[in-house]
Amino acid sequence: MKKFFSRIPRWVWFILAAVIVVAVFAVRNSGGDAAALFQTVPAERGNLTATVGATGSVRARQTATLVWQTSGIVGVVHADVGSVVSANDKLASLMKSSLNQSIILAEADLVNAQIALEDLLTSNTALLEAQRKVDEAERKYESAYNWRIRLNGKVNLTENIYDEWGRVKEVKRYKDYPSQAMIDQADKDLALAEARLNDARRNYERLLAGPDSAEVAAARARVEAAQATLNMAHLTAPFNGTVTQTFPSVGDQVTAGTPGFRIDDLSSLLVDVQASEVDINSVQAGQTATLIFDAILGKEYHGTVVQVGQAGETVQGVVSFTVTVELTDADELVKPGMTAAVNIVVEEVENVLLVPNRAVRLVDGNRVVYLLVDGRPVQVRIRLGASSDTMSVIVSGEIQEGDLIILNPPPAGGGFFGG
Repeated sequence: MKKFFSRIPRWVWFILAAVIVVAVFAVRNSGGDAAALFQTVPAERGNLTATVGATGSVRARQTATLVWQTSGIVGVVHADVGSVVSANDKLASLMKSSLNQSIILAEADLVNAQIALEDLLTSNTALLEAQRKVDEAERKYESAYNWRIRLNGKVNLTENIYDEWGRVKEVKRYKDYPSQAMIDQADKDLALAEARLNDARRNYERLLAGPDSAEVAAARARVEAAQATLNMAHLTAPFNGTVTQTFPSVGDQVTAGTPGFRIDDLSSLLVDVQASEVDINSVQAGQTATLIFDAILGKEYHGTVVQVGQAGETVQGVVSFTVTVELTDADELVKPGMTAAVNIVVEEVENVLLVPNRAVRLVDGNRVVYLLVDGRPVQVRIRLGASSDTMSVIVSGEIQEGDLIILNPPPAGGGFFGG
């Protein structure tokens, strides 16, 4: 190529340079020819849907990863990936012979605790016994009280001694004035009888409360504790959902913390996206959104904003807020973990003057567009309102419907037209 250009006479290069200079001056002095350099569209009125766009990952409303709580050998597996399960369904169990002794004995503890609870709830024996003890304590208190009163300076005293059934089993007689030791002992006996009476009454009142009594609450706690120990040998579904991951196989040796299953509630799928601080105040719960997935070609989904974050997070100097969108028409193709492009509709306006976004420039901190007037570009300052991906609303500026807007205006501060 070098040899080719070296063969061209020098006078030919001078002629080419002269032609270029003439062409430049012709363009500078001919508005009609300059117009041919620009792409233009007329300013028009129309409708605009303003959106806020972001990307995020799909997640289920509820997700749980189940892990084993004890060591053992897997004996039974009831669920596979894709199994639809209900809350409290058993998904897998360990062989009883491989369990820790405390878990095996918990089965007996559970039976005993259930029997005790049932007795408290259905049997009147404990209540009747508590009532009898109250009567007995009242008689003993009354006897101690009367005896203390009779010791106040009297002689020829008699004291009845009662058995546990409240029957007189002995009568003591005193001929002399009571000694101080007798009075002190009577005070102690009276205080003890009063304390025992109060204890008996409190116990009776607790049992009288029935299912709400402290005894019943304690019995229920013992049942639940034994059941919780037994449950360590199983993995159960915590809520209605679908098994999305499964790890155990029959015969596997597991320890505490070994993963078992992952369950997702696929009846409600959500996408969390990050909205910038300049957009967050235009996003509100209840707004609609469209979603497109890279993994699902040619299909558009819809959703609704269900939550808008109220605190921003700063990552690499950029402040963003979490916005949660719930899919309203998800199908089996949409799966947790998929990436979605989300466009949230924040405003819809009708019959407004629009400008293509590609025509807007920033000059000295102001937004401007260039109009083609008499074949030459004229700069016009504007103020914008709502925007979509391609168009924006002109709120103010010297632009009328039908004016030719330049899509490829000259660079500011230079070019053939001096900016």
